[in-house]
Amino acid sequence: ETAAILRNLGVTYRHLVCPKSSNDVKDRGVHQRNTALQHIELHRLDGIVYFADDDNVYSLELFEAIRGISRFGTWPVAMLAQSKNKAILEGPVCNGSQVIGWHTNEKSKRLRRFHVDMSGFAFNSTILWDPKRWPRPFLNPVRQLDTVKEGFQETTFIEQVVEEESQMEGIPDSCGKIMNWHLHLDARGVEYPRGWILQKNLDAVLSIN
Repeated sequence: ETAAILRNLGVTYRHLVCPKSSNDVKDRGVHQRNTALQHIELHRLDGIVYFADDDNVYSLELFEAIRGISRFGTWPVAMLAQSKNKAILEGPVCNGSQVIGWHTNEKSKRLRRFHVDMSGFAFNSTILWDPKRWPRPFLNPVRQLDTVKEGFQETTFIEQVVEEESQMEGIPDSCGKIMNWHLHLDARGVEYPRGWILQKNLDAVLSIN
């Protein structure tokens, strides 16, 4: 199914297969992303790395914005709470493109160094294979860890790529728009209430006040 969708896109792609069985791992997404990171590193691919997921809704503006990332870019993500009855905001507080703080709403996650959702950052792929250009906190290959506590996956990954907020770029300017939503939905077997399926896409971007 995935291969058929990719073939009909009309864009260049590389379809990778994770060697680990989903039955043998704690978080299959970690190992899928690591397969991609290893491929980028091995073949020295030059571009922007972004971890898109099927339980997110994206504005096309997001993909235009991440094209301009120099090193590491981050932005606020609106998230549907696990209770499904409210929305919360997670991500950077910015002054222009400078990251000066973080939005966070969950007490259990306040010990994290960086308060970013997995869909709330992207980075230059050369960070993975060009340490002379981009000095990193650690010399080990940049990978996600399936041994960390739930909710700390993002920050432990980012800490391998940058040391502090001064090495980040907040996008768009002043981080004043919501460009993607994380819905925490299982894509399989989702039944949308009547009236939720629209024949025409909505082009809506929310400003942060």
